[in-house]
Amino acid sequence: MVAEGKPPEEKVAVCNDTIVRRKTRTVRVGNVFVGSGHPIPVQSMTKTKTADWRATVEQILRYEEAGCQIVRVTANDEEAALALKKIKQNIHIPLVADIHFQHKLALIALESGVDKIRINPGNIGNRQKIAEVLRACKDRGIPIRIGVNAGSLEKDILRKYGYPTSDGMVESALRHLEICAEHDFHDVVISLKSSDVFMMMEAYRKMAKLTDCPFHLGVTEAGTPWQGTIKSAIGIGGLLAEGIGDTIRVSLTGDGVEEIKVGREILRSLGLVSFGVTLVSCPTCGRLEVDLFRIVQEVEKAVAQVKTPLKVAVMGCLVNGPGESKEADIGISAGAGSAILYVKGESRGKIREEEIVPRLLEEIARLEKEKSAL
Repeated sequence: MVAEGKPPEEKVAVCNDTIVRRKTRTVRVGNVFVGSGHPIPVQSMTKTKTADWRATVEQILRYEEAGCQIVRVTANDEEAALALKKIKQNIHIPLVADIHFQHKLALIALESGVDKIRINPGNIGNRQKIAEVLRACKDRGIPIRIGVNAGSLEKDILRKYGYPTSDGMVESALRHLEICAEHDFHDVVISLKSSDVFMMMEAYRKMAKLTDCPFHLGVTEAGTPWQGTIKSAIGIGGLLAEGIGDTIRVSLTGDGVEEIKVGREILRSLGLVSFGVTLVSCPTCGRLEVDLFRIVQEVEKAVAQVKTPLKVAVMGCLVNGPGESKEADIGISAGAGSAILYVKGESRGKIREEEIVPRLLEEIARLEKEKSAL
């Protein structure tokens, strides 16, 4: 089953004016613009067999619902590359073909209508093969991503440095940027990924001084949702806080929806975008007199699909509770079996513990309706 029509447009606002982003050129990927003058899109990659285009489409539609703005699929053989045409026809976000080893698969992917090509310098082949892909991309106005990975650097670079290093990663990217320049090709995005957070961060910092290409950030092979989320938050979030990064992908051994959720939360935590419900809740202590764990979990689950930017505070005592609740759009400060409800900084009186979740959801729905009408 495929989607009909288009998903509703999402209101996404940039809300942090303290982070000065590195200035880059703009690269258009389908209907999404990547570069310092634009919001930072969140990407993910499918986990299905691309040749099974129906399963791949179904997965991408789930990604779209979670907020994915660009999606990448592997084109690992001819059947997969040919399936890209059907996939492209049945999704609503830009489609990127991931190419390794066989440059001819990139040419098939372009014929299939993809919006971007990702090539890995460490395994795509010689200059002639790369040039053929560049010419085909240029003819169609399709950008590429030079996707450098520490785990698959060119053999001569590994011999030079002895092992993967940030300098080796930068050298690989510069080598292929030079090839692009020779063919007057400038629609280029660069990634410099490593499972080593420090190596990845250092590579991007070094590269930022050498080019104005936009950067695709990621900690590759980050691991399980638990470990990978932490590593990605440090690596991706750390660079974004420095103003480096123009699109992001969180790599987790798990459901791609979780990658998207983590990526969006990294952006939201830094104030780089504003969307959905930001939930503020206390860690709890011995002063707690309501079942705050249940309350927070129920609220978080209920508001997962809310797109309107709202701040909701669920606080468990009267120490920091009133202050946090007044600063939020909606908040509660709990006491002994009850709580004070605040809306837009004003107290709406005391409510019983069993009323907390329904009243919070009622106020969230009301404010969501008000904001969507603006």
